[in-house]
Amino acid sequence: MTYLDTHVVAWLYGGKRAKLSVSARRRIDAEGDLRISPIVELELEYMFEIGRARSGAQEVLTRLEVELGLQVCRLPFPQVVRAAGEERWTRDPFDRIIVAQAKANGAGLVTSDERILRNYGLAVW
Repeated sequence: MTYLDTHVVAWLYGGKRAKLSVSARRRIDAEGDLRISPIVELELEYMFEIGRARSGAQEVLTRLEVELGLQVCRLPFPQVVRAAGEERWTRDPFDRIIVAQAKANGAGLVTSDERILRNYGLAVW
């Protein structure tokens, strides 16, 4: 199981695989269980609302589900919040929950975010 950070999802949807590192592309291609935190869905919708994305979250996720088998994680939210409470290295609520979601499942996370890479041992880029 591997989680994808919001920017990775946006790049995949936008046909910008070249922006991903070689190891990130390999991980995504080899993984049979790709997931996102529900907060990624919300962040994608925010990006659409402010004009930083051309498509809404549902369109993005529907296409990537078909293309990659990407699924939204259904881990109970109280469990994710408890895990997020332990992530004191950031005040960014999106990053905190994305990492907590992956961590609660003992899963990897594909991200280029340097702070996440420094603070979550299973993050890869």
